[in-house]
Amino acid sequence: MVIRRFGAEFIGTCLLVATVVGSGIMGEALSNDLAVILILNMMATVLALGVLIWTLGSISGAHFNPAVTAVAVIRREIHPGEAGGYVIFQIAGGLTGVALANVMFTLPAWEPSTNERSGGGIWLGEIVATAGLLWVIGALTRTGRGHLGPLLVPAWIGAAYFFTSSTSFANPAVTIGRSMTDTFTGIAPADVLPFIGFQLIGAAIGALLTEAFFPRRVPPPLDLPDPVHTSGQIDDREKP
Repeated sequence: MVIRRFGAEFIGTCLLVATVVGSGIMGEALSNDLAVILILNMMATVLALGVLIWTLGSISGAHFNPAVTAVAVIRREIHPGEAGGYVIFQIAGGLTGVALANVMFTLPAWEPSTNERSGGGIWLGEIVATAGLLWVIGALTRTGRGHLGPLLVPAWIGAAYFFTSSTSFANPAVTIGRSMTDTFTGIAPADVLPFIGFQLIGAAIGALLTEAFFPRRVPPPLDLPDPVHTSGQIDDREKP
């Protein structure tokens, strides 16, 4: 049922953002060393993301990310109307997740961030992080190795935490959520739209890389008779 898929996207994005923000707040409480805080933040995010993909992937495809959903629409893996619902519930989940994290640490549920994140280097980092994410997802889907998604998708995000200048947001819904916490993981609201714009550019690049290296070898999923799986992000049907 579509409501179950929307619910999975809401819960997944909510808990992902709660993990990112909450682990950042906890890291600041435990250490003054920025490297230690970032490591704790990365480890919590990677572990939670793996669990969320594994538990919810069979229901909604575990997008948790409007950029992933947008690429799925272009590939005709999900109907546009359902994709719109995905994005709404992803953003709502992100805003709920940041409130959950803030309130757990006795902070205001929503507090605009003052953490400025802008500049060419940081924007390039978001392009790289998001392009790599979509390429990993595409490679898993096109080679029939979707069962590795809970391992390889978090692995990319964890690596990109440290080799990209932006610390790998790579997700418009997460970016919007993080604008509402004035803590370690926050992003100033004024910087959100540029971040999202460069994330979408990265998603397009990742999708093009997928087509170049892993061209589709079966009919598009929406041409198949079974609509149950049309929202899948990491799907083992497309075997070479």
